[in-house]
Amino acid sequence: MGFKTGNFPEVDPSTFRDQPFRDRLRAMSTHWVDHGFGTPKMVHTVYILKLAILYVGAGTALATLTSGLSWFDVASWWNQPIVYQKLILWTVLLEALGLAGSWGPLAGHFKPMTGGFRYWLKPETIRLPPWPDKVPGTAGDRRTVGDVLLYAVLLANLVAAVVLPGVHTGSLDALVADNVGLVRPAVVAPLIVLLVVIGLRDKVIFIAARSEQYLPAMVFFTFLPFVDMIVALKLLIVTVWVGAGVSKFGRHFAMVVPPMISNTPWMPSKRIKRMHYRSFPNDLRPSHLGSGVAHVLGTLVEIVTPVILLFSTNRTVTLLAVLLMVAFHFFIASTFPLAVPLEWNLLFAYATVFLFWGFPAWEGYGVGDMSSWWLAGGIAVALCFFPVLGNLRPDLVSFLPSMRQYAGNWASATWAFAPGAEEKLDRHIVRAAKNTRTQLLETYPPEVADVVMHQLLGWRSMHSQGRALFSLMMRHLGDDIDTYDLREAEFSCNSIVAFNFGDGHLHNEHLIAAIQRRCNFAPGEFVVAWIESQPIHRGVQEYKVIDAAVGVIERGTYKVADAVGEQPWLPNGPIPFDVQWTMDRKGAHRDADDREVLA
Repeated sequence: MGFKTGNFPEVDPSTFRDQPFRDRLRAMSTHWVDHGFGTPKMVHTVYILKLAILYVGAGTALATLTSGLSWFDVASWWNQPIVYQKLILWTVLLEALGLAGSWGPLAGHFKPMTGGFRYWLKPETIRLPPWPDKVPGTAGDRRTVGDVLLYAVLLANLVAAVVLPGVHTGSLDALVADNVGLVRPAVVAPLIVLLVVIGLRDKVIFIAARSEQYLPAMVFFTFLPFVDMIVALKLLIVTVWVGAGVSKFGRHFAMVVPPMISNTPWMPSKRIKRMHYRSFPNDLRPSHLGSGVAHVLGTLVEIVTPVILLFSTNRTVTLLAVLLMVAFHFFIASTFPLAVPLEWNLLFAYATVFLFWGFPAWEGYGVGDMSSWWLAGGIAVALCFFPVLGNLRPDLVSFLPSMRQYAGNWASATWAFAPGAEEKLDRHIVRAAKNTRTQLLETYPPEVADVVMHQLLGWRSMHSQGRALFSLMMRHLGDDIDTYDLREAEFSCNSIVAFNFGDGHLHNEHLIAAIQRRCNFAPGEFVVAWIESQPIHRGVQEYKVIDAAVGVIERGTYKVADAVGEQPWLPNGPIPFDVQWTMDRKGAHRDADDREVLA
């Protein structure tokens, strides 16, 4: 892999599309083992420069200089509470602008590299309200001038919160000498309201701002005295870690780590990459090493270490735990996962040091030091509510509030277009960018762009969901799967609504219906295979098949074990499905017992 030249799959682009779909999928999955996405290192350099200059450089400069601190004297400000607060708000600002996670080529934003504000400041783009039938004033899917103004006010409020000097509080002054105050609660409180209101109008912006993690922090900034605020922030970050760790139990996570290692730019050894798979190139299921790395260095570390940090009063143990979690987040960032949550990982590395070393339990910042056990218990229960509900009923809660980061247990989808039908998206949808393939055509010839689009399918095939999604497509398209244009929905969703972070709830039947209202696809022109996350207590996942012109045409379940037991290219054909409801060609519905029900 060179600086400007990536590792392109060893295929002939001019004849690639003539091959059967499963042969193409096998070529892409085996290429992924050795090269990942094959991205030129210039792209990784762009991300590193963005992190160093825009996020770390500009963020710390604003947080310190606007608070009366010396930017160059890190020792004087690393444990200043206002710096921590402002860095959280700076992260929210960049996330809300679309300049942090889900940015750039590794998230499907090729030209332009930024989605975010380019869409959300543009009237007539698609918005996705979470409960349009239940919350008054949120119906519809078109962004209005009022939505644009509301979003602009949110950005302005975030800027104000970052640049305004702090205010002193008695609870802080009594405990921390030479402090420069805290972020003004009067500036943070409107942010809480704005995020909630915007979230009810458009869940995409709410999720893009990572409100499931930063909104509780804003509540703590606004309403809690200093010691309670610090301990509540510890409870918040521990909930994020432990929730993510618990969600990694099961069969999915072992399939996440090998392709992540394969995509790591600093890992040149093909031998080490292949060791994470059972028997390259014929068996690409995770090896014992791949599973061990996942569940020991991943699951175990992410559950046990945070608990130690929360309760430890031993300096040495705490320091070792802090260093381990910092290394944990730096490692994740260094693999450049496709959703590119790089800023989030750096913030959590800093938060680990700030919260658990800067304000340790032995200095009066332990859980037992909160002003009330009722308060501590209430905050803990509130923080655990969505992770518990989301693991039991993933259909009700996005995987982000469910705290299932990196777990491999995601709602996912594959889109399939009849030849030429995908062009309707470019013609009829108002947005700031074209289809992912159209963006690639500004740099590459069509046959090369097609190979790149298949690389994304190859990535999906390395995960458990890919086996199920492609099985559904094989069942519903038959031999036509070789001629249809299949697309990874996460990247297509990015081009439609500006953001996706592996969250299939952003491109379920509601987005498909919004697209259909604009594009008017004929039956069979645009077909979607969509699967829900696995509930933690069940061994099956639910699926839907959606025809954009008709709606949901089939529902059912499949066994997770069947998906993880197959190879990425499905050499044995589609995995088995339990079809529980379907729509026949006359528009009638049929249940699992083949009884006709009126449409």
